[in-house]
Amino acid sequence: MSEERQRGKNVGGSNTVARRHSLTGEASPSRRRSSVAVWPEHFVESVAVQVAVDATLSEGRLAAGPAIVHFFQVCSTWRGMSQSEMLWQDLTNRVWSHHHRQLPSWREEFIQLHRTARNFRMRRSAHSHLLAPTCPAKSCCCLSISDTYLAAGFLDGNVCVFTLPGGEPIANFSCHPSRDRLGRFSQCISGLAFLSNPTRVVFAYRDGDIHVAPLNDGPLGTSHRAHAGDVVVDGPLLDFSGNDRWWIGLFAGAPGRSWHVWEADTEQLIYVGGSLTDAGALMGWYMLTDFGAPVVGRVRLAGSRIAVGCSSSRIQVMDLDNPGFIINELAVQQGELAVDSVDATSEEKIVYVDLNGLAKVCRVPTLDEICRFDALRREMQGQNQGEAARVVACMNWGYVICFSGWAGAWDAQTGVFLYRFRERVRNVVAAVANNRYVAAWSADSGLHLWDFGVM
Repeated sequence: MSEERQRGKNVGGSNTVARRHSLTGEASPSRRRSSVAVWPEHFVESVAVQVAVDATLSEGRLAAGPAIVHFFQVCSTWRGMSQSEMLWQDLTNRVWSHHHRQLPSWREEFIQLHRTARNFRMRRSAHSHLLAPTCPAKSCCCLSISDTYLAAGFLDGNVCVFTLPGGEPIANFSCHPSRDRLGRFSQCISGLAFLSNPTRVVFAYRDGDIHVAPLNDGPLGTSHRAHAGDVVVDGPLLDFSGNDRWWIGLFAGAPGRSWHVWEADTEQLIYVGGSLTDAGALMGWYMLTDFGAPVVGRVRLAGSRIAVGCSSSRIQVMDLDNPGFIINELAVQQGELAVDSVDATSEEKIVYVDLNGLAKVCRVPTLDEICRFDALRREMQGQNQGEAARVVACMNWGYVICFSGWAGAWDAQTGVFLYRFRERVRNVVAAVANNRYVAAWSADSGLHLWDFGVM
């Protein structure tokens, strides 16, 4: 065979192989791979974040971690990219809605949040008993919690602040003069909030006074009065909430003055108005003389710029960027709303319970229902004969915790009942939760704390 013929045969063979691979879709062994097939790092990170977000939307936040692990098993190059701090910061923000890092790296922050969420799901927590009730005047009126502090406001006007996770008391504030202004309970604490820049606690009294105190002045800290209340003009302050940008108060007693909004930076009152609590104005006055009177109204922040206020028959959603503008309103249809069983999260969700024990989780500001469930669980309530069927509810990013003679947890997305707390905590009058902790005050046994961030 001539050299030219042999060359032609080889060429023909190569062409045949190339044609076969092109028809079957296989890569030709003679074809050089393009350098474009090597994905740039920022592209891989974007795909990884999208994989985690898709897993979260379809199966829940706990599915994001395994999805990321499987994604980075594709090749060693991608595994190397998985060390990017920007990647883990983006993942933490998108999956867990968490924007402040407490651990040395964002990767550790993501892992800690995943572990905490799994602990919530599996009922794995450390329980602490922080404070026992010593006298009726030391009854707790409200609780507030952050990543590092827990505050309790009492009937006698005192505020006690504890560190987390240890639960050690670090400060006690008693700023209100001992006087009765139209009622013996006018000096009790109506609401608390933590401010992060700098670290301070703001607390409001039932007569409308608002005080701000730093948390680094020792056990007997000092405060300044940011606002002097006028209970004769506004009526009693039913509830108070706030963040680094806004403070919101809900009053009852004077028509057309339900909502009060302050700018947190300047401590200036910028809006007064609304008729949310006008129907309960008389009951608002009773709260100055009767601590056991039904709660007339409650206000919560749902996100950075949305406030949710409720009475026994209505829920209103206010845009704080335009104070006084009511985005949405919902009239409760099935029974009156149990006002002390309303809570909201920074992820723009709220939970409320009616007097029949039916709990509903809704999106804000549309108030579209996400799920509903029986917060009393009649088969369990039957074990507690003689106990009042009163529900106190609180919610974090993924779970609703209800206290009604016993404590239980529900999935906030599906309404599925998950478990009953091991500890028997009865007669709960106040409860609060965040991503890691649940705290509750029992009139029988005092202040309890559950830490779900344990290893």
